Amino acid sequence: MTPAFRHFVSALFLGLLPLSAAAFDTSAKAAFVIDQGTGTVLLSKNADDPLPPASMSKLMTLYMLFDALQDGRVSLGEQFSVSTRAKNMGGSTMFLNELDRPTADELIQGIIVSSGNDATVVVAEGLAGSEEAFAQQMTEMAKQLGMKNSTFANASGWPHPYQRMSVHDLGILAMHLIEDFPEFYQYFSQKEFNYKDRSPANRFNRNPLLGLGIGADGLKTGHTEEAGYGLVGSAKQGDRRVIFVLSGLPSQTARTEEAQAVVGWSFRHFVEKTVASADTPVAQAQVWMGEQQSVGLVPPNDLKLLLPALNDTSVAAEVVYQGPLRAPITKGDPLAELVLKPEGLPEIRHPLVAAQDVPSGGFVVKVKTAAEQLMTRLIDGPSEAM
Repeated sequence: MTPAFRHFVSALFLGLLPLSAAAFDTSAKAAFVIDQGTGTVLLSKNADDPLPPASMSKLMTLYMLFDALQDGRVSLGEQFSVSTRAKNMGGSTMFLNELDRPTADELIQGIIVSSGNDATVVVAEGLAGSEEAFAQQMTEMAKQLGMKNSTFANASGWPHPYQRMSVHDLGILAMHLIEDFPEFYQYFSQKEFNYKDRSPANRFNRNPLLGLGIGADGLKTGHTEEAGYGLVGSAKQGDRRVIFVLSGLPSQTARTEEAQAVVGWSFRHFVEKTVASADTPVAQAQVWMGEQQSVGLVPPNDLKLLLPALNDTSVAAEVVYQGPLRAPITKGDPLAELVLKPEGLPEIRHPLVAAQDVPSGGFVVKVKTAAEQLMTRLIDGPSEAM
């Protein structure tokens, strides 16, 4: 008789130094901060609320263009036509006109440095035929990237009820831009661009962190009256990179100060620790009908987390699985989850796999198991009718 599955939870205390820190109290309406190397979420405030992204949504337009460049549909030197619609775009601009034939390279700089609304329309029409069709493609691509709270009505971030992104989604997008297109990432740290000397007043990158010596090298600011001031940023110090998104700040000054504070806090208040080794079981799980009665649970790889760097000595954790687990079990089979609960940080979940093979038990094991089940039923008495 197969036993009923049950939920097994064991409390663990991993000996780590150190592990607690005060949360960052941001004045942003929404915020999301993640350590790229470990994937540890350091801060999450209203992170999944769909909000007007303003020009930060231009990062999605850039993702689409980088994707086209990477798969060979276009080249950096390829020229694009400029429509009257693109020329007449208001707001921040490259000052393009219908006689221009900007290259993909120039359009990338115009979008990142000049935040050119005209440049985004040129890209949209060049890749999809129309901005409307391009916006639909952006929405579909966002879903493929795991962005659950993003919809697009245009390529520029121009205010529209359907133009929405969460700061969590912007963080996911920033991660993809950095990891999927390393050959293009250097564009985001460019400080100045002036297309054909037409926009001297709009030639400087609006990212306030570039050049401050704190490792900041991207990615995009945004501002409208509806959205407030926002920033998708990234900074690298040593071997660590932090990605952060802030939205809904009241002024440029507030945006600059808050972004600097987030960077400082992210690097100074956390340390990277190996919390579980791939060759050392963190727990034993009971096995049903196997040659062994238990199996070790290990992470697939050494598990490194970014954890608060103050003075606590332990972090609470749970190993969660449905069991007993039925043999046979093969080394590497996913069996459980390690749930870590560091103070001041969101819950962290990582898979655990079998540390070794557990073959099915032979005749003796089966007879012994059946006898144990029979004895249990005799002790417990008949089950109540349901």
